[in-house]
Amino acid sequence: MPKAPHTSPSTVRRKGSAKAPRHIAIVGAGVAGIACARTLVQAGHQVSVFEQHPEPGGRTRSVDSPFGSFDAGAQYFTVRDPRLERVLQTQPGLCRPWSASTVRVLDAAGRVVAASPVPKDPHWVAAPRMDALVQAWATPLQDAGHLHTDAQVVRMEPDRLRPGAWQLTTASKDGARHVHAGFDAVLLAMPAIPAQTLLADVASPLAKNLSGVAMAPCWTLMLAYPQAMQPGLTTLGPQWNAARSTHHRIAWVARESSKPGRSLIERWTVQASPEWSAEHLEDDPARVLAKLRKAFAEITGIRTEPAHAELQRWRHARTLQPLGQSHLWDAPAGLGVCGDWCLGHRVEDAFVSGLELALAVA
Repeated sequence: MPKAPHTSPSTVRRKGSAKAPRHIAIVGAGVAGIACARTLVQAGHQVSVFEQHPEPGGRTRSVDSPFGSFDAGAQYFTVRDPRLERVLQTQPGLCRPWSASTVRVLDAAGRVVAASPVPKDPHWVAAPRMDALVQAWATPLQDAGHLHTDAQVVRMEPDRLRPGAWQLTTASKDGARHVHAGFDAVLLAMPAIPAQTLLADVASPLAKNLSGVAMAPCWTLMLAYPQAMQPGLTTLGPQWNAARSTHHRIAWVARESSKPGRSLIERWTVQASPEWSAEHLEDDPARVLAKLRKAFAEITGIRTEPAHAELQRWRHARTLQPLGQSHLWDAPAGLGVCGDWCLGHRVEDAFVSGLELALAVA
């Protein structure tokens, strides 16, 4: 497993070695990036976060529709690390347990093969949607003007006016470009492949450490059936709320309306298998939608025409081969990386990764 370069310091600081406040850029406003930013702000540093999408959330991103929201990425999370547990306790009620005891394992024809065992760890969701957690964490940054959305970082380079510092070039959807300079460090809280590209542009040795990381894409289909809200009819199709599937097209289906704090209108999120998603990554979206709808009908028996159907393509969704350590930090260069893919693919992995990178930097 690749390791951090020898220049990386220990995450434990010497006594009396408190560092002066610095201006730190974080690229990515998902769980890892915002957890990292919060920790650095608490340590007294100035932080600027850059996010290419209109709102923070990363792969906890939720999608709105006329019939309610969909959790287009992460479906739930676990809380095993006591540090995450303590953070969640500061905002009681924001996250709620979701009963996933009805998860089924389905064969390719939609037949129930087995009921999953009762999970050892409760399944949690943020309410009223998954990205509510990250957005709550990001609110102080946004209020202070330190969260820049619709700002995709397209270039990272040494600061042209201040030796030893970094500058970033961002692009917005309307094509406008902006240069942000004067950063003492840049931390990439983004998927491994785009992080590797930015690091390679500045000839950072960290880029080589990411070469062994492997991530799979995912097509996500979101369907709404408001016609189920009729007298004597509360749901369509199966009585379970979530299932893993061995169907070659679909790996996971979940009834969004079963999650706490959600609209009761019948909605389903369907996640394609990593293999099928990779094979059809560049297919026409209409063709992908039709194929996934057909597979969904085969699995659930729901053949009714949905009132709403929408796709989300994730190019970097599930970690197949993690980095094997929580983060990378090159102190002399002032460059670091974090993300769930460092440890696995869980929301909790992203939190731990961002937190531990911040502790190393602070």
